Amino acid sequence: MSKRLLKLIRVYTIALITLAFGVSTLGADSDWIMESMSPNLDDTASLQRGANLYVNFCLGCHSLEHQRYERTADDLGEIPHELMEANVIHTGQKIGEHIQSAMSEEDAKAWFGAAPPDLTMVTRVRSPEWVYNFLLTFYEDSSRPFGVNNKVFPNVGMPHAMLSLQGIQEEVCFGNRPIDLLDVQAALRQDRVDSIKEGGAENCGELSLIPGSGMFSTEEYEQAAFDIANFLHYVGDPTRAEREAIGKYVIGFLLILLVLAYFLNRNYWKDVKKN
Repeated sequence: MSKRLLKLIRVYTIALITLAFGVSTLGADSDWIMESMSPNLDDTASLQRGANLYVNFCLGCHSLEHQRYERTADDLGEIPHELMEANVIHTGQKIGEHIQSAMSEEDAKAWFGAAPPDLTMVTRVRSPEWVYNFLLTFYEDSSRPFGVNNKVFPNVGMPHAMLSLQGIQEEVCFGNRPIDLLDVQAALRQDRVDSIKEGGAENCGELSLIPGSGMFSTEEYEQAAFDIANFLHYVGDPTRAEREAIGKYVIGFLLILLVLAYFLNRNYWKDVKKN
């Protein structure tokens, strides 16, 4: 093997390792314990709700520039194009165009310091679970430019777009205060609550929702966060459901072919041994 080929192999190997390590660490922004979330591409109602929520609360800043309105309408329950144009497309675009934010890059840089990222592939780079938990863990932080921070993505440079739905969350310290007097969210698992009890007054950082500060109940907001994460999971790979459905038939065909090949092989060698 030539030295040039060996050098090329080493370069590609290093590049692949670097890429794999970089992708694996993108979601490791904090030590926040993630709540489990399993996307469901068969839940068309969830995908439709997620698309509607995304357009109304996220698209003002974050484009989906690799996804078309027309494809979305056709995939999510064959939504009529006229209905899509009348109720979903608010940027003056055509049904066949990619889903773009109305915010210009210049305005975005002026307001936020940098253009908000496109989210077409966010669930593939991160994960649907990451997006779900990100939407759940905004909390009030007066030290930040927009007055909020995030447990999954600390010091994130954006406002809480869905604040009106979720309401205001605060960081709480359990300390010597009885834990049953706190309005601890359902998202807090018992093992985390127990660890906070044992830690004493120094253990701060859990989130408590101010009752009545949002339009949605905790359950309703968790469903909204799930719907958006589920929709973005679909956007990251629109052919996933179709491909997985076809894959079952392909595997079935290969299994039948394997059985036929086995008996053909046995019959062939039987004749060979006789001769």
